[in-house]
Amino acid sequence: MKKGFTLVEIMIVVAIIALLAAISIPNILRQRLNANETAAQSTLGTISAVEQSYRSVNPLYATLAQLIAAVPPYIDATVDDVGGKQGYVFADAQAAPDANTFCVSAVPVTANQTGTRSFCVADDGVIRVQAAGGAIASRAACLLLPPTS
Repeated sequence: MKKGFTLVEIMIVVAIIALLAAISIPNILRQRLNANETAAQSTLGTISAVEQSYRSVNPLYATLAQLIAAVPPYIDATVDDVGGKQGYVFADAQAAPDANTFCVSAVPVTANQTGTRSFCVADDGVIRVQAAGGAIASRAACLLLPPTS
């Protein structure tokens, strides 16, 4: 008698593996989005703290480029990278920070793939969320958004 598996048994095992994959893959992708969003919020918190530090020794708040160009740099150059950092692109939402205000936004590199929500932080240090994602045009637009929970 030959020992082995029948075609039906192999098909049942393949079907079970496919079912498990269909259940688990969306959860894995959702975890990646959550991780990217958490990293973006953390980076914005760091930027807010760095802006306060920069402002304590300078007359004005700084742009991301100025924070990177400082010697020593206040933040890592990957924060201002057009390719994004951990699925998000960080940008100055306020064209020219001044002595009293700044605003930085974080927008997903690819909507619904690297993140679903956009975030921003202004001089008040509160990280705010735009649930629909997309660009945050200005400091005023940022201040109208609800804080993250």
